Amino acid sequence: MINTLQGFAPAKLNLFLHITARRSDGYHCLQTIFQFLDFYDNLNCELREDGEIHCHSSAPDLPMEQDLVYRAAQLLKNHSGSALGATLSVEKKIYMGGGLGGGSSDAATTLLLLNQLWQLNLPKTTLATLGLQLGADVPIFIHGHAAWAEGVGDLITPIDLPEPWYVVIHPNCHVSTKEIFAAPELPRHCPPITLQDYHAGRAKNVCETVVRQRYPAVNAALNWLAQYGEAKMTGTGASVFAAFNQRTEAESVLSELPKIWQGFVAQGKNISPTT
Repeated sequence: MINTLQGFAPAKLNLFLHITARRSDGYHCLQTIFQFLDFYDNLNCELREDGEIHCHSSAPDLPMEQDLVYRAAQLLKNHSGSALGATLSVEKKIYMGGGLGGGSSDAATTLLLLNQLWQLNLPKTTLATLGLQLGADVPIFIHGHAAWAEGVGDLITPIDLPEPWYVVIHPNCHVSTKEIFAAPELPRHCPPITLQDYHAGRAKNVCETVVRQRYPAVNAALNWLAQYGEAKMTGTGASVFAAFNQRTEAESVLSELPKIWQGFVAQGKNISPTT
């Protein structure tokens, strides 16, 4: 039996984000494209014979019971009835609350690793259904392929995209997703589009205008990055990004980044390293 497994939990970008409707339960119907980045959190899983789940994270001030890694492990244990446990250690690199999917990615990687460690052999479809209980983005990370997503993010079609180099900036503020989706001025009735529409440039992030107005730091970061390329916001923010054909171009832009913000260069990836 394997006693230890290690895995990567990649960041993601939303290359656009449309809201096509608001459901009666309050959830929004979306259209978006997810692409992974070669920028990761690192997870380590050690088998425990006593059935207990222990979780350690480098993230500051994160109670274990609120950590999506811990919740994912408990969810899988309850679903499978496994008598085994695990000690999970997470080295965080992805900015928390930055719209890069770090928590969802950590949860997905936890489900995938424990499925192996506990020898459950559950199909990815089952893990994705479980993961949806933790967050709408978790199934994307379970399936591990860049995708066109609709519904609440659960209707997934794998796609292949160019894999450019991205400059990603986090303007050191936290955007409340709940606040943005509750904003009365948020556009909620975008006509559905196709992948061809996206490639033709007929797509945007409809949350961006709302976030610009409410979060001056995000507005400033978008304006600064727009000097060098097409600046976009991922999800509801706060992180913003621009694509470049060459790594050297992206690194040159990053070298000019104002010291008040954080940032990194990463390549877009269609296949998750976790898979």
